[in-house]
Amino acid sequence: MKWSVGVEAEGDQVLTREEIVELADAVAADNGIATGIGTTRYGAQLLVEAETRDEAIAKGTQAFLAAVKIAGLPGGSVVRTEAISEDEDEDEGDQ
Repeated sequence: MKWSVGVEAEGDQVLTREEIVELADAVAADNGIATGIGTTRYGAQLLVEAETRDEAIAKGTQAFLAAVKIAGLPGGSVVRTEAISEDEDEDEGDQ
């Protein structure tokens, strides 16, 4: 099943446009988008294949942390994770 996973981290410095562009490039392989220009919080929304929400969050977090490293961003603590499955997303559209 496909999941949209959001992961957000907080660092101790304000991130530049260029740094977030580097993160966006790094998460693009996972159909990801990145956020955080001009803030100390940065994050990504990624698509992953997983059987369960916990597995999706674990895979998404692992991909995010790898992308942070590739982008050369300063280390930060993960402060938020969330996941929504393609089935849940379709159900919300029916309401």
